[in-house]
Amino acid sequence: MKQPAFRLEPVLRLRRSQERAASMAAAQAAREATAAAQRAEDDAAALAASSMPALSSAGAFVAAMVASRTAAADVSAARALAVSYAEQAEAVRARWTAAAQRTKGLERLKERHVERLQVAADAAETRLVDDLVTGRHGGDQHTGEEETWTD
Repeated sequence: MKQPAFRLEPVLRLRRSQERAASMAAAQAAREATAAAQRAEDDAAALAASSMPALSSAGAFVAAMVASRTAAADVSAARALAVSYAEQAEAVRARWTAAAQRTKGLERLKERHVERLQVAADAAETRLVDDLVTGRHGGDQHTGEEETWTD
């Protein structure tokens, strides 16, 4: 006997597909956030390692200060960008978590469906066995009276 199909199977497949896509997007966003944070740290390390050149004039001093200030602004912008990427990665991860929860809910429904089908099949099998046993037992009983045939 063919078991009834889980009617929400197409929805479950769609949800699983959405969860996989959200998972890949979360992984990509996490990689981008990590790369942005690494670039910010590299820029900060380069700024810290830079030293003021030997200054021969006031113009050279002003140019070195402007370059240093610009580099510091770049580091600040890189850190802000890294924070932005991290926040975006967190939002994408939250969407992945929500997609996983929706998928899990449908998977639980499918598990219940399968369990109910199994319970019904077990009950049908028990009824069949009971019918076979009671049918044999009822057919083997004799009342002790012999039947008489009259012509």
